Amino acid sequence: MKKQGILNSHISKVLTDLGHTDTIVIADVGLPVPPGVPKIDLAVKLGVPSFQDIVDIISEDMVIEKVIVAEELETDNKVTSQYLNNKFKGIPIEAYSHEQFKQLTMQAKVIIRTGEAKPYANCILQAGVYFG
Repeated sequence: MKKQGILNSHISKVLTDLGHTDTIVIADVGLPVPPGVPKIDLAVKLGVPSFQDIVDIISEDMVIEKVIVAEELETDNKVTSQYLNNKFKGIPIEAYSHEQFKQLTMQAKVIIRTGEAKPYANCILQAGVYFG
């Protein structure tokens, strides 16, 4: 049994299998999951677990070279927007319309659904390379 790091076997496997430029999505409860993209559903009830909790945990274990969000996040959910800007200082954050964002999720290796119930609390994390 693992004693540290991500204990969820599905998330751990996905992160281990990522290659450079592969993407995963951390999503709120409402983001649609495109056909063919696996979903790891962590939602227990509204707000649990939070988007921020899952982003914090994933970012401890994943090399992230780029973050993608919906443009609407900045105006419709300032708290989450500020959190991501602070969390990923020095990492490029790209913003697209929510419709374009949803199209980009079709290429993701997985969508991890949280219990977050705030608008546009979604991000795509693009894998970088770890050279030790």
